Amino acid sequence: MRSYPGSCLCGKVRFSATQVKTRHHVCHCTMCRRWGGAPGFAAQVGDFELAGTEYVREYESSASARRGFCAECGSNLYYFLVPTKTYYVSVGAFDNADSFELVGELFVEEQPVGYRYAGDLTRLTGEEFVAMLNATDTSGE
Repeated sequence: MRSYPGSCLCGKVRFSATQVKTRHHVCHCTMCRRWGGAPGFAAQVGDFELAGTEYVREYESSASARRGFCAECGSNLYYFLVPTKTYYVSVGAFDNADSFELVGELFVEEQPVGYRYAGDLTRLTGEEFVAMLNATDTSGE
């Protein structure tokens, strides 16, 4: 099984992820945009191992989600969906993101009018995305 390594900006937190869905979505929800200053690019992973956990902090952004970041440099690391125990790792934190492909947009009703992504992308509202989460297989690339 292929392992995808990565880290925060300062390198104090390192991770290894397997079963990475390299075909990922960008999230336009207000929380993701406030958390990272831009839409959230994150890939679903099956197994997620962290080193440097003493630098990892989590913020409970809702009753169903926690967001992990490095306490030293502030890098966004992951979004953890509590009900399904699923990690979505920030694409920019992977050491090599060359194999990642943007395939869709989420919470399009919250997308600011100042930018648009080109291409034939799936575009889902927040309600449609939640329905997709309830029906999606969480294994494989």
